Amino acid sequence: MEITDIRIRKMNTEGKMKAVVSVTFDEAFVIHDIKIIEGQEKVFVAMPSRKTQDGEYKDIAHPINAQMREKLHSAIIAAYEASEDSVESAEV
Repeated sequence: MEITDIRIRKMNTEGKMKAVVSVTFDEAFVIHDIKIIEGQEKVFVAMPSRKTQDGEYKDIAHPINAQMREKLHSAIIAAYEASEDSVESAEV
């Protein structure tokens, strides 16, 4: 499964959420609402989630192995960093 497009929508407000991302796989499947959050030391990727009845957040979609998680995280962060100096969309 290859990442064929990453679209970055930056947040214009102050706060920890820096951008919302959509990632397309194999030009056939897309995941929306991936978030880029500013952590204490660096930005990180948060997969789309929903709040459960007991107040916890559970991911709706997420990689199931470390290799895919790293591939996705690296591609999203690279597109985000590239977008800081260019347009709101980066293609991989």
